[in-house]
Parts: sequence; structure tokens; C-alpha cells
Amino acid sequence: MLIETIEDVPLYNNSLRIMKFWSFLLRHDWRRYLSLIPYIILTTSQFVDLFFSTEPMDAIIRNAYLAVLFFNTTLRGIAVCIHQTRYEDFLERIRVLYIDMMQSEDQWVRQELQTITLAANNISRVNLVMGTCSVISFLIYPIFATTKVLPFGIYVPGVDKNISPYYEICFIVQTVMAPIGCCMFIPFTNMIVAIMLFAILMCRRMQRKLRHLCQVTSEEARATIIWCIKYQTELIRYVNTINDLITYTNLLEFLAFGAMLCAMMFTLVTVETVSQMCLICVYILMIFAQSTILYYYANKVFDESLNVGTAAYESEWFDVDVDTQRTLRLLILRAQKPCAILVGRVYPMNLELLQSLLNTTYTYFTLLRNVYD
Repeated sequence: MLIETIEDVPLYNNSLRIMKFWSFLLRHDWRRYLSLIPYIILTTSQFVDLFFSTEPMDAIIRNAYLAVLFFNTTLRGIAVCIHQTRYEDFLERIRVLYIDMMQSEDQWVRQELQTITLAANNISRVNLVMGTCSVISFLIYPIFATTKVLPFGIYVPGVDKNISPYYEICFIVQTVMAPIGCCMFIPFTNMIVAIMLFAILMCRRMQRKLRHLCQVTSEEARATIIWCIKYQTELIRYVNTINDLITYTNLLEFLAFGAMLCAMMFTLVTVETVSQMCLICVYILMIFAQSTILYYYANKVFDESLNVGTAAYESEWFDVDVDTQRTLRLLILRAQKPCAILVGRVYPMNLELLQSLLNTTYTYFTLLRNVYD
């Protein structure tokens, strides 16, 4: 397989093609503005509609959920466009590292590379299906509503959007905009997950080399340890680049996730029909699955990075010479500070943080439910 450009890397090529089509990466043309400018206007109009809304509480909460979701989607698109060159340079570095693993003499490395590529592609397909289901649920919600509503609230100055023909025009606009939003939101998540999977494999590759030090001579062991130290430096640089690109996006999504999940759980208490309840469950499933996938693989990066030090300690280091032991000690010391995907450059993005967020979300949901009752 020839991998001459970043588009040829099978780890994330499906997501990259979608982002290229909409001109977020690899090109800069009118499609970027065709998607971003209407979305900025739409998101602004959603928040203005919330400010002036006189609808029931359940409708306001649902529209607020969709407004935050669309705002997050718009922010992702803008962030990628602003840092387009940095993203492309980073993807080029991944291409070089990917080729290095493809050409490795270790068959285990090549097999693991195929495994994570398959996993990344499967996750990408699942997320796209879930995103499609979410878009469909947005658009069919008015069919099951007890009053005349649009898929999501928007503010149109001087116009009653619930009367014909304005209702039909707004509905058509929202029907066109929702799939574009899915193409902005889901591929970004898929690409970040693929990048995290590759970081996990980088950690496991080092662990494998360190655990096999007992099978080589002292000179070869020393060369292997020096290679691992250089590779560890590359991993640190790799994860730092991820943090530079997405840490503040992670912070916003962290704050929004708890609020949206709490709001949707409260809406389940107030909905009037079973069909509406099913659609709300789809919303909850979407945001929960997206966040859980990201936090799970970020947690794996943290754990596997920490396990590099464990693998070095388990390498029967006492059989090598003193100079080699000292070199190995440097690697172990650095591994005690594992690489971590950060939320706002402060908190490690791991399952413990996700659990804390879920506990807080449930606490606020219980409070809202008691006040409502």
C-alpha cells in the first residue's frame, strides 16, 4: 500500500475526505463558507429565539439542547479552519509514523496497526450511523409533537414562523442544514479517536520492546532503550500537539455535555407521548456515546503511557550493565508522568473525570425534578 499523502492514511481517511469535501482541511474554497456562515447565523438565531421564547419549559429545554449542540458543531468547524495548517502538519507527522510501523520488521507491530485501523474505521461508521439517526430524530420530532413546532427553534425578525408559508420555508432550511452539521461534528470526533488509537499503539510498541530486553545482548538492550527514549519523546510531542489543538474544545464540550445531559434527562420527565420520549432517548444516547468514546480512548492513552514505565521495570534490568540501567532509569522516571489528553490544560481527560461529571449531572437532575414535582 502506497501512502504518499495524508489522504492515503487508512487510519482516518474516511473522516478526512468528508472534511476535505466541506473545505475544512486540505483545501480552502466556497464550500467552507457555504457551511460555516449559515451555521453561524442559525446558531445566533437559536440563542435569540431562546431569549424571547414563551414556549413551555420542555420545549425551551429541548431548543436549548439543540442550540448548544449546534454551537459546539460550529465551534469545531471554525477551530479546524483557523488551525488548518497545524492540523495538516500534524496529520503529516502521523503519516510518517504510520509508514514507519507499516515497514517494521516486527510482525506484531504490523498486525496491531491493522487492528487499530480497523477499529478506527468501525468506530467511524458507527458514529456516522448514530449521527444520521440523530439528524432524522431532529427532523421527525414535529410529527410527534402535540403542537405545531419546527425541528429546532429559530428567530426570524418580524415573521411568525408557525404560519404558512414561513413554517414550510423554515422547515426546508433546517432539513438542509441538519445533515451539514452532522458532517461537521461527527468526522471531527472520528479523527480525534483515530489519533488517540495511534497514540495507544505507540505506547504498546514501546512496552513490547522493553519487555523483550532479556532476549538480547547488553549492547542491543542499550540501543533499544535509547530508541524507546527517543520514541517516548516523540509520543510526548504527539500528545502535546493534540492538546494544543483540542484542549479548549474539550473544555467547552465538558461543560456543555453535563448541561445537555441534565436537560435531556429532565425533559424525559415532562414529555407527553411515548414517541417523544423515544426521540429524546436518541438525543441522550448520541451525546453520551460521543463523549464516552472520547473519554474512554483518552483514558487508554493515559494508562498505556503509564504502563511504559511498568514494562521497563519488568524488563529484567538487573541482567544488563550499570550504564544501561542508568539509561533505563531515565525512561522510567519520565514515564511516571504519563501523557494525558487534557480538558482546558488542567484536568486529564479520563474515565474518572467522566464519572465525576455524570455524578454531578445526576445531582442537578434530581434537584430539577424535585423542584418540578
